Amino acid sequence: MTAERDSWVWYVAYGSNMDLERLQRYLDAGRDAAAPVESRGVVLPGVVYFATDSPVWGGARAFYDPAADGRVYARAHLIRLGQFSDIAALEMYRLPGVESGLDVGLDLDLDLDDLVLGGRVQVGPGRYETVVRVGEAGRVPMVSLTSPWRVGEVELRPPSSAYLRHFVLGLRATRQWSDLQIARYLVRCPGVAEAWSVPDVLALIGAEPPDSHTFG
Repeated sequence: MTAERDSWVWYVAYGSNMDLERLQRYLDAGRDAAAPVESRGVVLPGVVYFATDSPVWGGARAFYDPAADGRVYARAHLIRLGQFSDIAALEMYRLPGVESGLDVGLDLDLDLDDLVLGGRVQVGPGRYETVVRVGEAGRVPMVSLTSPWRVGEVELRPPSSAYLRHFVLGLRATRQWSDLQIARYLVRCPGVAEAWSVPDVLALIGAEPPDSHTFG
C-alpha cells in the first residue's frame, strides 16, 4: 500500500452520516475515534436515490449515482484515511482492521493512488462496496461510498422516517436552508417521492431524531 493510514481524506457523506452525531458512532466503533478536523458543505453532480432494505432502519438506504443528471448537497468530513477505511468496513457489515479471510472481517486500508488514478475502487458487488473519488479540496482527495448500480438499474424503495430525520439534521448543519427547502430537496430524490410528500417531510422535521446505535 502506497498511502499510509494517517493520510488525510475528505469523507463525503450524502446520507445519514452528514449528521455528526451519527458519524461519530462509526468513528467510535473503529480504530481511531477522533472527531473530524473540519466539516463543510459540498455540492456534487449526480443524484441521491433510495434502494434495498435496511434491517436497521426499516426502509431503504441512500446511494449516490455520480453519472446521473442532478445536484447532490452533501457534507465533507476531514478525517484520516484509516478512519475512512474503518467507516467503509462498518458500512459493509464487516469488522475494521480484520486481516482474516472470514466474511465478517475486512482489512480495508484503501490505497489513495488507486482512487486518484481510476476514480473508483470496487471492493465488492453490493451496497457501499464501491469507493468513488468525487474531487479534491486543498489538495486533499474527496471520497465517498456507494454501490455499483445506476439509479435506473435497481428497484427504488422509500426510506423510513428514522432515516430521513438524520438527513434533516445533516442538511440543517450543512446548508442555510429553511425547512421547506429541505423537504423539497428530499422529495426530489428517487425513492422518496413514491412514499413521501413535502407536507409529510415538513411534519417529520418537527419530530425528535432517533437514538440509533447500529450501522446500516
